[in-house]
Amino acid sequence: MKILIIEDEKALAESIADYLEGEDYICETASDFKSAIEKTELFDYDCILLDIGLPGGSGLQILQELKANNKTDGVLIISAKNSLDDKVKGLLLGADDYLSKPFHLSELSARISAIIRRKNFGGANLLKFNEIEIDTAAKTVSVNNKPIVLTKKEYELLLYFISNKGRVISKNAIAGHLWEDDMSGSYDFIYTHIKNLRKKLLEAGANDYLKSIYGMGYKFTGQ
Repeated sequence: MKILIIEDEKALAESIADYLEGEDYICETASDFKSAIEKTELFDYDCILLDIGLPGGSGLQILQELKANNKTDGVLIISAKNSLDDKVKGLLLGADDYLSKPFHLSELSARISAIIRRKNFGGANLLKFNEIEIDTAAKTVSVNNKPIVLTKKEYELLLYFISNKGRVISKNAIAGHLWEDDMSGSYDFIYTHIKNLRKKLLEAGANDYLKSIYGMGYKFTGQ
């Protein structure tokens, strides 16, 4: 899961990133309005942590741009401003939640997890696709009720594919979602991870849902 931290306080941004990376999130940061806009236009994120007060512009303007561009990234506003007006305005503009500074990092992580569950999985911790079941809280996978062991990247790939089942996903989109920034160039590392994931699923008794679409990318398909 990929998180963008838009925060101009360097120490706080680093502290949040360190904590969330320990929770197996991939984190990127932006410290001002311009760089934040650039990142949100280039990449999709599972959740964006958005400070309101930024050098060069307002976090609320970024929120407006996200909605104007029909972006579906989850948004959690984190701000020292505890004004009811700011909170209401942010939520009305489409933010998913609001957390006032200072906050405990454990609560921040829980809020992020809740947003991602609501956005991607209808609020459920258990994600089922035929014989495959993913527990997003425990980060475990089972096939026909038997657990299988996946690496961190294999787990993230499976979650990403099932969340986008039926859609053709380009190698560039996969790289951008599961690795930091743009991994342009050779995509051999993606092929290796997908090959290993597919092998483990088949060996566990799952149907062959992962399809390579020549010249385009991959699709996770099935009823």
